[in-house]
Amino acid sequence: MILKKVHTYLYVMSVAFIYFLLWPLFYYFSRNPSRYKNMSRLRRIGVFISSLLVGFFYRFEYEQLIDWNKTYIICPNHTSNLDISAMCILVKGNCSFMGKEELKEGLVTGLFFRSVDIPVNRESKMSSFRAFKKASEKLQEGTSLIIFPEGKIADDYPPALHQFKNGPFKLAIEFKIPIIPVSSTNAWKMLWDDGAKYGAKPGVCEYFVHKPIETAHLTSADVDALRDEVYNIIEQKINGYVAAEFNQ
Repeated sequence: MILKKVHTYLYVMSVAFIYFLLWPLFYYFSRNPSRYKNMSRLRRIGVFISSLLVGFFYRFEYEQLIDWNKTYIICPNHTSNLDISAMCILVKGNCSFMGKEELKEGLVTGLFFRSVDIPVNRESKMSSFRAFKKASEKLQEGTSLIIFPEGKIADDYPPALHQFKNGPFKLAIEFKIPIIPVSSTNAWKMLWDDGAKYGAKPGVCEYFVHKPIETAHLTSADVDALRDEVYNIIEQKINGYVAAEFNQ
């Protein structure tokens, strides 16, 4: 356990070191929306290097090849802070995260959630409205959104898949944007949540990228059905991974 705690601190230090090394560029890119695409690219490089330095690797298996020239809403389940890094690496085009408002005050996340990303306080109708409006603008500009539909990392250990929020599915249907479900199967074994409780260990985080679900034919009446479809797809993949591991 002591070694796992040490590894967590090393990871935090790695993220902080790379962030501050790249901070002048991040700051420059954040000053003008026309530069946000460069900010996304630089973040992708930064999270890859900070993960590599402490032995975190990401492996993606695809149900079908993804054309990243198109706009998507990416919906992964959420068990680890490593899921955020993985999504930065996965999505090759211009992208933004939607996340909790507290991230605006984070040492590393603050700059991003005051510029390229979208903060939301789900307890506030006004905040939710502003976030929805900003998200719709980004989608219409061709920016893909990464939204964790559970809304947070739950307190269960081992993690369980929790109920999905409707937000990403409303956006997908209203703006006719395909949804890509992503199943994070084992990242929590390397780093559960932020690693504060159980520590961390090096390893390969496995992600299954499901084929895009088209929404052009759907209406507002289909939001719940789309949400449940994505939930079931991810749940089935996670259960399959657990069963395969148990039988080894």
